[in-house]
Amino acid sequence: MGRSSKDKRDIYYRLAKEEGWRARSAFKLLQLDEEFSLFKGVSHAVDLCAAPGSWSQVLSQVKIVAVDLQAMAPLPGVTQIQGDITKISTAQEIIRHFEGQSADLVVCDGAPDVTGLHDVDEYIQAQLLLAALNITTHVLKPGGNFVAKIFRGKDVTLLYSQLKIFFTSVTCAKPRSSRNSSIEAFVVCQNYSPPEEYVPNMSNPLLDHSYDVDFNQLEGPNRIIVPFLACGDLSAFDSDRTYPLQLDSSKEYQYLPPTQPPIQPPYQQACHLRKNKLLANEDSPSSRWLGCTCLLF
Repeated sequence: MGRSSKDKRDIYYRLAKEEGWRARSAFKLLQLDEEFSLFKGVSHAVDLCAAPGSWSQVLSQVKIVAVDLQAMAPLPGVTQIQGDITKISTAQEIIRHFEGQSADLVVCDGAPDVTGLHDVDEYIQAQLLLAALNITTHVLKPGGNFVAKIFRGKDVTLLYSQLKIFFTSVTCAKPRSSRNSSIEAFVVCQNYSPPEEYVPNMSNPLLDHSYDVDFNQLEGPNRIIVPFLACGDLSAFDSDRTYPLQLDSSKEYQYLPPTQPPIQPPYQQACHLRKNKLLANEDSPSSRWLGCTCLLF
């Protein structure tokens, strides 16, 4: 498989390289903003689970703090924190960088390494979302907005109900740059309005039964209808379609490397062993697959 193969199969991957974005996910945030005007009036923003940094790039025109467990290559205008979003010290450091002010917008495009077991993947993603929401309650100002990735599944109504406790408007949105074949979507939560008695606390479960009696009395699989919205111009590129390498007849196609290669990726040592023929069973299917993975990066 040649290097240009992915350029044909993934138009947004190719466009991201051409426009200087670190990842194709930049287009997802841009398309969400087209629909919801998320950037309007924003002066302080937080990007959780930020690596490799494409959403931070989009938001770099405002004062932004990017947080991730992994190291991330520096970005102009972006303050980076290598930290854990489940720890109060991370929230305190964010506020310190904002000189005591709260954020207008918090975004989170983080996702676990998928297992292929949809129920497991949905559960882990939901826990990541709730962890992001928990730290958001410490750093987001009243009236602010929160955007996070979700995996659509049978419990999406429960997540929606939990988010509605803190935001007056919650919408499940699917950008056009997000593949139709993916269960990925994004919750766009607007106008942060926590319950009067709610005190953010990293040590305790996020939601307690006393905050919303009606929520805890809801029953049945169809407790609520979750608003769902497709984002992005209908004339935009189709993320599931294969396009020719030469989109413009007046411009010859030229392969471009990724804008920013991964820093200390977990597969780096395995790639080194593979290239130096130090792996056992070189002809095994797993070794051949690993070789293909190393070539891609």
